[in-house]
Amino acid sequence: MDIRKIIDEAVAVLRDGGVILYPTDTVWGIGCDACNEKAVEKVFAIKHRAGAKSLIVLASDLDMVAKYVREIPSVAIDLVEVNDAPMTIIYPGAQYLAPNVVAEDGSVGIRIPLALSDAPESDGGAFCRELVRRLRKPLVSTSANVSGNPSPLSFDEIPQEILSAVDYVVPKACGRNATGRASQIIKLGLKGEVEVIRP
Repeated sequence: MDIRKIIDEAVAVLRDGGVILYPTDTVWGIGCDACNEKAVEKVFAIKHRAGAKSLIVLASDLDMVAKYVREIPSVAIDLVEVNDAPMTIIYPGAQYLAPNVVAEDGSVGIRIPLALSDAPESDGGAFCRELVRRLRKPLVSTSANVSGNPSPLSFDEIPQEILSAVDYVVPKACGRNATGRASQIIKLGLKGEVEVIRP
C-alpha cells in the first residue's frame, strides 16, 4: 500500500472542495476542508443533518489550533500535553473557519488526533494527523453515519449510502487502530473554566 499516494489523493479531493471517508483516532469519519463552507454543506447533506449543529474539526498540532482560535487558554495546553485518550476541546473565539463549522456561541470543537504509532498506513490517528498536516488546514470530522443512526464502530459497518456519497474513500487498512469510541469532549470558558460535556 502506497500511503503517500493515498494521502496525496485525499488531499487533492479536499482542496477541490470534496468530501472524504477516512480513519481517525476514534471512528471512521466523513471529512472536508473546515474552511470551505460549500464543502461543509456537502457533509451536512450526506448525513441528512441540520446545518445548525456544529462540527468537530481536527488539527495537526497546537500551532494549527492557535491559527483558528483567538486564544488558547493555558489549561488547554496542559490538557493536550497529558492526554492519553482521544479528546476534543471546545474553544471559545473561533476564527477563519467556515461559518457552518462554528457554534452559535462562536466556539469550535477541535481535536488533535492521538497517534498510537508513527505508521499512517495502519494507525488511524497517525493517518489523519498526517492528512491534516499535509492539507495545512483543519479537517471536519464527523461520524460516518446518517444523522440519528448509530455511529459505525468499524469500516465494515459504514452504510453503503455513505460510501457512495463521498468523493474519496481511504482504504480500510489505514484505520486498523481506531478506538471505535467517540472522543471525550471538554468545553473551555473564556477564563479557562473547564466543563466536561462527554466523559
